[in-house]
Amino acid sequence: MTTMDNIVPNLSAPPIEGVADTTTAYQQRYKGFYDQWGELLQTNMDRLQAGSFHLGWMDRDGSHWGTKVKPSSRGLTYMDMNRSKAYGTIPEKSEFRNFAPRGSIRDRYADQLPVIDEYDVLERMHVWSDNLETLYEEAKVRQWNSTTDIPWSELKPVSEDLEMATCQLSTFLTEVEFVAGDFPSRWIYRISPDFFEAKNFLVSQMMDEARHMEVFRKRALAGGGGLLHPSPAFEWALKAILESPTHTQGTFLLNVLGEGLVLSIFRAGEFLSKTHVDKEIFRLCMQDEARHVSYGTMELKSYLDAAPNREAALIDMHAFADIGEQVILTALTDPYILEPLAVLMGDGIKNIDDGMEGVTFLWATIVEEYLQRCDRAGFDRRAKCTIPLEYPWSA
Repeated sequence: MTTMDNIVPNLSAPPIEGVADTTTAYQQRYKGFYDQWGELLQTNMDRLQAGSFHLGWMDRDGSHWGTKVKPSSRGLTYMDMNRSKAYGTIPEKSEFRNFAPRGSIRDRYADQLPVIDEYDVLERMHVWSDNLETLYEEAKVRQWNSTTDIPWSELKPVSEDLEMATCQLSTFLTEVEFVAGDFPSRWIYRISPDFFEAKNFLVSQMMDEARHMEVFRKRALAGGGGLLHPSPAFEWALKAILESPTHTQGTFLLNVLGEGLVLSIFRAGEFLSKTHVDKEIFRLCMQDEARHVSYGTMELKSYLDAAPNREAALIDMHAFADIGEQVILTALTDPYILEPLAVLMGDGIKNIDDGMEGVTFLWATIVEEYLQRCDRAGFDRRAKCTIPLEYPWSA
């Protein structure tokens, strides 16, 4: 039976036979921490045994007691809370690698709090954007449910070639949405909680991407065609996104390039859709994608504006973009992507040549919109862009 005297386990005891190696390794790791953890725990247990109170939590010295945040007409938003300097001052570099929330009385506990080694994204410039709070509030309001908000019962049959093109495009978009959700997950746990607004927005992006993956999978199956072919070429582009060396670089690849490309496809898809169901899918996905693109653009701007040596940061990002731009080039030269688009644009396989004229226009739109985003971020790629400005299609 556990008593007050033996509440702290003896981690120096020999490993128990039959315990998994991973559990034993976990125990061994915590031996190094348990002196401090155990001391704090034992102090609290001793206090309970003595029947005494601590009441240290009532000490307001160093707090922001009396600072009242006021809701706006939209309710109590992050923007409202951050108008107060007490709670809305975002540090350029986080000094805390633990779970203590920004604005709490945490300085006095610095020597007692654990250090989370995995929290290694500690500089604001690597995650922040000036529209972050607004985008997060919008993301919460504009969530939708692909199960109930898409009128699946109204899906009308189309010709076999149009259904095949839709299913192939849906297969590609399902692939894309996997990495679009996986990339933020690589970084959320590494970002200091001082930048919780960024963490929260990235969680909302993961929810968006999960819903997109779900809705395009459902669309492929709902018409009776099903999932078709993955794109080997584009999966290499997706791998490059997922393995980006920094959050800013990965966000550039994913949100500025990749999501920008997909946003243009969503716009075209809404216009070209042959059914009301498809139009609704693209319309709802498009509003989500626009948030992700906006964050990526402004995060890049924030990074460049805050970089200690802007010229060095620009040189590095330009070198990175030379490879990153192959994301667009790969997508719109891949037959598993461009040919289904051409069939949909030509209203059938018999008019695929006419549809390629539409793909040519889409190419120019995608490249120009990408360059405009770079301009907005203060990252001029017009003279350095490695993507041909005109589509290399010879009819």
